[in-house]
Amino acid sequence: MIIRSTHPDVEIPEVSLNEYLFGGDFGDRVDAPALLDGSSGASITFGQLAGMVEKVAAVLAERGVGKGDVVAIFAPNTPYYAAVFHGILRAGGVVTTINSLYTPGEVAFQLRNSGAGILFTISLFLERAEAATAAEGVNVRETIVLDGAPGHTSLPDLLATTAEPPDVQVGPDDTAVLPYSSGTTAQAKGVILTHRNLVANLAQIEPFLGVTAETKILAVLPFFHIYGMTVMMNAGLRSRSTVVTMPKFDLAEFLRVISENGVERVYIAPPVAVALAKHPMVDNYDLSCIDTIFSGAAPLDAELAHAVAKRLGCEVIQGYGMTEMSPVSHAIPPGRSDIDVNTVGPAIPNMECKLVDPETGEELGVDERGELLCRGPNVMVGYLNDAEATAATLDDEGWLHTGDVATVDAEGNFTIVDRVKELIKYKGYQVPPAELEALLLTHGKIADAAVIGVKDAEGEEVPKAFVVRQAAGEDLTAEDVMGFVAERIAPHKKVRVVEFIDAIPKSASGKILRKDLRAREAATT
Repeated sequence: MIIRSTHPDVEIPEVSLNEYLFGGDFGDRVDAPALLDGSSGASITFGQLAGMVEKVAAVLAERGVGKGDVVAIFAPNTPYYAAVFHGILRAGGVVTTINSLYTPGEVAFQLRNSGAGILFTISLFLERAEAATAAEGVNVRETIVLDGAPGHTSLPDLLATTAEPPDVQVGPDDTAVLPYSSGTTAQAKGVILTHRNLVANLAQIEPFLGVTAETKILAVLPFFHIYGMTVMMNAGLRSRSTVVTMPKFDLAEFLRVISENGVERVYIAPPVAVALAKHPMVDNYDLSCIDTIFSGAAPLDAELAHAVAKRLGCEVIQGYGMTEMSPVSHAIPPGRSDIDVNTVGPAIPNMECKLVDPETGEELGVDERGELLCRGPNVMVGYLNDAEATAATLDDEGWLHTGDVATVDAEGNFTIVDRVKELIKYKGYQVPPAELEALLLTHGKIADAAVIGVKDAEGEEVPKAFVVRQAAGEDLTAEDVMGFVAERIAPHKKVRVVEFIDAIPKSASGKILRKDLRAREAATT
């Protein structure tokens, strides 16, 4: 059974991303702030940004960057990230965005794998960047330090150029970006996304975002991740909104920036929702400006969403996507309080979805659990230099096998249950870790939690919970945790082992890094 969006298809313009975002007239927004630094208050207008993009493109062309050449960005969120990102595209290049938390070895892998020839970074990251560019097989010929460093070109140096931007023809089918999948279970892979993929997803999500030129958007989730790149940076530019940037998440600074800048739209991952629901610091700030909080990157439990909505007096909704889908495929539209917040809403326009049995491939129907498959104009071309992984993810009919287990209701709203590879098999029953994690987060003395399958003395796989106590929960015991779960869930889903830890390992987008928990478990057994 193929399920389409409950919304009509939208027109996908046959243009490059630069033309889609900068090709029109900015009108009365030309002198309005396009991006604003939440820390310093410095901003750049739409007109200034467009000029910076042309200058960066001109300098890159002088340095030999042409159509299809890869340029890397290894930097946190700042207003200037967008200028560099779109300057690379304007020069005909391909952007590969690097996780700000990466070690030199991880940076080197991405530079080597992507074939990047130029690297943009900041002085704070320069030590890691130089170690990475010195690694064997890395062919970066120049490192540009945005805020300046001895012996390196800075962004002001680039913007002082008098060179003309190149005359380069970029089409919808040309590669635009090479973000790397988060690698929660394996080595990160380069995801090939074309200009058409990115333009399509922006057009597809526009009816679901509900933002206008008057909306202020908070961008604390990183631009190097496809969620921040598309939903915050590029969608903000498309709607002529003001995007307020933060270089990293700090709760006090997060709350201050929202309050002092009157931010209406806040995009988060579920770990931030936990803080908003439970942390006493939240009461010290006026957050009445927020009208909508949109959660993505991992499943958000409805009880947690309702707790945040009640505390802040705003709407809390969620969506679903993957780097491989540019990234959004499903979302709850603003104002749809009739849609259960446990769901990720309907498919976005121009998308087709179906659920299949992960073992047999049999197509499933309403309220049946199966792997979610998606097809649409936002789906990637494939993985860079990895035909085997591409073939395992994209089938011959264009269906992307997401690896996520989902259900769909009679109204066409999807619920993500868990990952196919992360389901715990206990005595023949399938136990979804996400369900147990959502339940654990409702406990007043639990700040965060993650669940994986471990082997017991008999070799049976059982659910183990890693738990972070709230400050007031020092007296919380493993027996308390197991009893709390046992009272609220079917017997086969019970948590049977508990370990208290200081923090749950997560990717920058908020996904639990179960591979790190498994490595921790292996090291202690």
